[in-house]
Amino acid sequence: MLVRAVVTKNFSKSLCLNISYSAIRRKENGWSDDEHPLVFLFLGSSGIGKTELAKQAAKLIGAPPGYVGHDDGGQLTKSLRKCPRAVVLFDEVDKAHPDVLTVLLQLFDEGRLTDGKGKTIECKDAIFVMTSNLASDEIAEHALQLRKEAEEIERQKYAGDIKDEDLPEKIVISRQFKERVVQPILKRHFRRDEFLGRINEIIYFLPFSRSELFQLVRKELEWWAKKAKERHRIELRWDSNVEAALADGYNVYYGARSIKHEVERQVVNQLAAAHERGKIGDGCIVDITAEGPSEEQSDKPLSKEDVKKKHNLNNKQTVIKLRVKAEGVKEFADLDEPFSNTSPLNS
Repeated sequence: MLVRAVVTKNFSKSLCLNISYSAIRRKENGWSDDEHPLVFLFLGSSGIGKTELAKQAAKLIGAPPGYVGHDDGGQLTKSLRKCPRAVVLFDEVDKAHPDVLTVLLQLFDEGRLTDGKGKTIECKDAIFVMTSNLASDEIAEHALQLRKEAEEIERQKYAGDIKDEDLPEKIVISRQFKERVVQPILKRHFRRDEFLGRINEIIYFLPFSRSELFQLVRKELEWWAKKAKERHRIELRWDSNVEAALADGYNVYYGARSIKHEVERQVVNQLAAAHERGKIGDGCIVDITAEGPSEEQSDKPLSKEDVKKKHNLNNKQTVIKLRVKAEGVKEFADLDEPFSNTSPLNS
């Protein structure tokens, strides 16, 4: 378990941020229990934004920056003594030793902490955020099913005439699911109802929606485009088909990291190899394209063989390729193999 007192400028998922902000504002305005600190538990898969939201909470209340390492004895009490209103992050609290949970229970229940020298530190005004991957698989699968049902309803409503990025984002985890699925998992792990009872808000981080995935892909591509422009004077361009193909690489169990890896695997690897071999360079424009399997259009009824071919076609992966226009040249040229993402880049 890692302990931090943190502040950052990064933005996190809006719904979770709103819930956290509401609780924080109640405390700030005197509409909360003054005898106990505010305690959050963030649940969800890795890479979904739990830690980032804790940092955003620090920014919201103006907590000063700081970093507390888990190997530095007494650092937590020192930091809380200096800043009683700190936001303290207990990352991956499910990995903490049971003795640590005992200390946390005292901290949350009494609003104070005693250090190794016997000095007591009041921390009723602090905000404590715990993150955990407990029940993350169950939460992800349940949320994906809810989102699938919501998207299907929306597609039927618009007769299929709706873009992926315009599909509904907001879904709500039911109270029944929380009580019957999540709570038993938390109780089995922490084994203390009083520990769970001291948590003010349990916030659920759900898998990214399709529109959020498009935003993540766009952000990642824009970062690399800026780097290519500044470092190599290479202009990168792409369209929504490329964003859709890269968004398909999302893995709910690895969160935003899977998008980052997909962009690096399908795009950056190709750019690096092409640049190394002199295929792209100073002043050129690179079009990143997504080529799906082509399908012949016909009004005739499909035979069994045609249906089988169509099924195999649909199962083929969209291929990301590069087209380049050198400085002073009018036309774009397709880069030959091995620059497609289906070929070894080190051959």
